[in-house]
Amino acid sequence: MPTLAEIADLLGCPAPTGAERQTITGVSSVEEALPDQLTYVSSDQYIGHLQSSQAAAAIVPRRLKLPDHWEARSLRVDEPELAVALVLKIFAPPVPRPPAGVDPAARVAASASIGADVAIGPHVFVGERAGIGRGSVLHPGVYVGEDCVIGEDCQFFPNVVIRERITIGSRVIIHAGSVLGTDGFGYRWDGRQHEKIPQIGTVVIEDDVEIGSCVCIDRAKFSTTRVGRGTKIDNLVQIGHNVQIGPHCIIVGQAGLAGSSRLGTGVVLGGQTAVRDHIQIGDGAMAAACSAVAEDVDPKTIVSGTPALPHRQSLREQAALRRLPDLVAQVRKLHEELEQLKKQLPG
Repeated sequence: MPTLAEIADLLGCPAPTGAERQTITGVSSVEEALPDQLTYVSSDQYIGHLQSSQAAAAIVPRRLKLPDHWEARSLRVDEPELAVALVLKIFAPPVPRPPAGVDPAARVAASASIGADVAIGPHVFVGERAGIGRGSVLHPGVYVGEDCVIGEDCQFFPNVVIRERITIGSRVIIHAGSVLGTDGFGYRWDGRQHEKIPQIGTVVIEDDVEIGSCVCIDRAKFSTTRVGRGTKIDNLVQIGHNVQIGPHCIIVGQAGLAGSSRLGTGVVLGGQTAVRDHIQIGDGAMAAACSAVAEDVDPKTIVSGTPALPHRQSLREQAALRRLPDLVAQVRKLHEELEQLKKQLPG
């Protein structure tokens, strides 16, 4: 186990007194931390919780004013959340994985290309002419279809489905139960029935993408559905056909992107955000949770509401809506007073 002094050195901050003798066994919340554990606070609102905390030390922002007895037990950093992420890597247990090689219960096509140190677990299926890059891990039950190309050091958790003709870059993580390459949702009414439109395109996932559990990314009608490098997608997200997602986006759980919508670089979509088809969202824009984005969004703009509007305007409209019952009562009262005045007029 590391000492507090070693953790301080990792974070590039001064070590508390006696840190070289203090062994740290883990990280926990302010309320639950034990005397040999580390905790953290990210803002003023949590300082009060430190009073009763047993933690050996706390990671805190440099600007934060602490109770006197905590000054000597603090690790001051610029970004507490990032510092905690670095520390958690020390204590993170290794994720169980199948051993390198092909499990006897897996089925790998003879024409497939399997790189060095690839681990293929039981009941995995790898189709004809598929390629799996060096060091990638396919956990039990993964399906990789024909002509798929998968880069190096990827990790696909149980029951991930990669349909035919999909391209995935290196260092991509896909969590359990996600499906890539389902047909896009395309139909046309022919007067009698919904005629299915063939979806003959593909999906491209660029390097360093992470995809949560039960995410569905549809193949393009033609051309490509693309997820840009470094983008992170939460659980239960739907990405429609021909969607283009730029680099380093964040898409939170239960968001849905309709066909041919386009996200620039660094876009953030809050949980349950809905994006209409063919909408463009500019670089660095953000949509608050439960937004319904029905029009293009300019770069670095924050929107919220249904339909989504610039955030400040949306807040003003919500505030006005909350006052509506009182306004209705006032109008009703004024109407009654007006009727009384009419009755008092001569004639």
